[in-house]
Amino acid sequence: MLFQLLRGSLTLESAIINILVILFIVFLILPIHEFAHAGAAYVLGDKAIKSRGRLTFNPLAHVDPIGALCLLLFGFGWARPVPIDPRNFKNPKVGMALSALAGPLSNIICGLLSGVGLYFIVHFAPQMFASEAGYYFILFLFNFLAINVSLAVFNLIPFPPLDGSKILYAFLPDSAVNFMYKMERYSFILIYAVIILFSRSGLLDIIDNFFMRLCLLNDPLCLYVFSLG
Repeated sequence: MLFQLLRGSLTLESAIINILVILFIVFLILPIHEFAHAGAAYVLGDKAIKSRGRLTFNPLAHVDPIGALCLLLFGFGWARPVPIDPRNFKNPKVGMALSALAGPLSNIICGLLSGVGLYFIVHFAPQMFASEAGYYFILFLFNFLAINVSLAVFNLIPFPPLDGSKILYAFLPDSAVNFMYKMERYSFILIYAVIILFSRSGLLDIIDNFFMRLCLLNDPLCLYVFSLG
């Protein structure tokens, strides 16, 4: 969105509306993502996760200001990591992998639900595009879909401390896992490197577009309508 504003393809009024919509979505999505991590860990045996204050939908417990700002401006970002103790799992590697996967999976499910909603609007209630209230609802659904997909794809990158690295650990020997854990102390440097690398390569956009198409049921009319926006 930042680049659209700088290029002049968004007016100031449209940018403000988009910012408010996206802020609302960010504070809705991030708690779902992190609650999914915490809930999966709790079910798999880390009962102490509840006392750490992260088994909640309260956004203040989960939102990382810099990660939320990146979501707002660039379309991808992160939340505060849930402090999961793998020692509480019967199989620590598998438990960590499943807990890590739960977050992006929750985003894909949310994205699919919003995609199905958009599909029904396009095919069965197109008159909603003509009303102001309908337009804002569609704007909400589309941004909800796009941000969920972006958050899932970004967090599945197998670089520490992103969720993809925890999933990767399940397939690595202990020596490699210990090395990766040590790398997490440089998490901010690694995240910025990942952002620069994947942004310049365009790979994130390609993967995002693939999942966006899936969530919109690969419907030609939906894809055409939303390509116009």
